[in-house]
Amino acid sequence: MAENSTLASPKSTTALLSPETMAKLERMELVSRKIFRGRMKGERRSKRKGQSVEFADFRNYVSGDDLRFIDWNLFARLDRLYLKIFLEEEDLHFYTIIDDSMSMDFGEPSKFLVAKQIAASLAYIGLCRGDRVSVSSFETSATPVVVRGKASAHRLLNHLNAIDCVSTETTMADSIKKFCLKNTGKGIVVVISDLMSKAGYEAALRMLVAREMDIFLIHLLSPEELNPSAQGDLKLVDCEDGDRREVSISAGLLHRYQQTLAAFIEQARSFCNKRSITYVPARSDQAPDVLVNEYLRGKGLVR
Repeated sequence: MAENSTLASPKSTTALLSPETMAKLERMELVSRKIFRGRMKGERRSKRKGQSVEFADFRNYVSGDDLRFIDWNLFARLDRLYLKIFLEEEDLHFYTIIDDSMSMDFGEPSKFLVAKQIAASLAYIGLCRGDRVSVSSFETSATPVVVRGKASAHRLLNHLNAIDCVSTETTMADSIKKFCLKNTGKGIVVVISDLMSKAGYEAALRMLVAREMDIFLIHLLSPEELNPSAQGDLKLVDCEDGDRREVSISAGLLHRYQQTLAAFIEQARSFCNKRSITYVPARSDQAPDVLVNEYLRGKGLVR
């Protein structure tokens, strides 16, 4: 009887972002469907009114307003005090959390490598626009790398290159809980995972919903998982908990697998849609720049 076990592959030395890809990403920006108060002035125009160089509107002067923003020309004509209002420029808090469980170390290229490439692409867009970017894995959710500015791109890419899949019993819910305790601010959060956890993913996503963040879930699966080609009598070994099952793979079993997988994907999509989480299905054989430019642009995360 053949034995089929998913083992950790050597860490890839593939560059996460090519110069050509970086040039394309520099023309994009991250977009939030919600209004968040940033910590610093940034490069994006907010729907809120504040102080900048771009005029937005007038409003009546009230006691305590800054006299520097009174329109004295208008006062001379109307003998009434009006205050100038400007569009406020703000930074955006952007968080990426990568599933680093052993199930992500599967496929060619591995799901984990593609997840890091997607995270690097989105983070680079944010850095080019002056956004506050935080990147972490499930294992490091309590100690994320937080950077700002295009000059920090090298540090962030080095960090992503260095992380690898880990053999721990930390669940997705545990990781997201640590993330929520560590990061008190609001913003866009992108979770990249295959959702293959026996403990489930629902509790983790509910925590992010409770934080009122703008949530995107990239559900990443490999072609081998979507259309398996295994045949015959096999001993399957769970790469995360070592659970073993002996199976005889037939055409009927593969058909039932496809039905179960389709139901699993639809359940995740439905769960997200009911909670205003943007669900993005992705394959690990897709080029990350295509995923960002076509899929995520269509979902409203980038423009």
